[in-house]
Amino acid sequence: MNLINIIDEIEEVDNEIHERINPRRKALKDLFSFGSKAAVSSLPFALGGLFNKAYGQVPDSIIEVLNFALSLEHLEYHYYDTALGMSNLIPSKDNISAIRNHERQHVKFLTDTITSSGGTPVGAVKYDFTAKGTFPDVFTNYKTFLTVAQGFEDTGVRAYKGQAGNLKRSDAILQAALQIHSVEARHAAHIRFARRLAGFDPLVKPWIVGDDNTEGTPLEAIYHGEDQTRQVIFGIDNINGYNVGNAATSSFDEPMSKDKVMKIVAPFFA
Repeated sequence: MNLINIIDEIEEVDNEIHERINPRRKALKDLFSFGSKAAVSSLPFALGGLFNKAYGQVPDSIIEVLNFALSLEHLEYHYYDTALGMSNLIPSKDNISAIRNHERQHVKFLTDTITSSGGTPVGAVKYDFTAKGTFPDVFTNYKTFLTVAQGFEDTGVRAYKGQAGNLKRSDAILQAALQIHSVEARHAAHIRFARRLAGFDPLVKPWIVGDDNTEGTPLEAIYHGEDQTRQVIFGIDNINGYNVGNAATSSFDEPMSKDKVMKIVAPFFA
């Protein structure tokens, strides 16, 4: 990426660009010094932040989506961080520590992005990980801990997909959100593997199948709509006379609206 060329090309169609932002020298200095302050993957937001000064702030609707995602990341980070502080809960902490660290990075990334986009990031709040007593042994019983973790991760995957369409006005932010979405999906697959490895559910798959056998449990609402066998306008349960079985529901993660997500996680907020 030749940043000097980018600015020169913009100058050809807007010769007041440098009056709209900082003087050219300072603008370039700020831009190039960004690499020492943040990961290279965040560079699009440095560029975006620079030109936001000239062409306006990121729309409030996008800031709202980012804060929604941030509130979920705070929840997940504090869940894993609290669990890791409990003695004798997690047999091997390396993988859960890695997931906790990913969530912490997501929190920082979203916080920095919202701030650089002119918004005010939401902060962490008080949590009740028993969900008002629904999971009283969540931090004393490894099986319960993994069950709730799977619920959080599966909800997060659906939540990010549900908001993707609302980020189309910013390609860079949409790309970053989808990258986080893919990481959340890997977390979900790992938690499912851990449940199977521990013998808690020998039939669990790395992916969601239908309602995921949660009917009648506190997790049931997480999987509503996951038994969908139509994508766009096409039925995929019977293709050219071939019954694809469970693959029809497990091949796609279904989006979930913000309202439904917040209703699911609401009991975990104190």
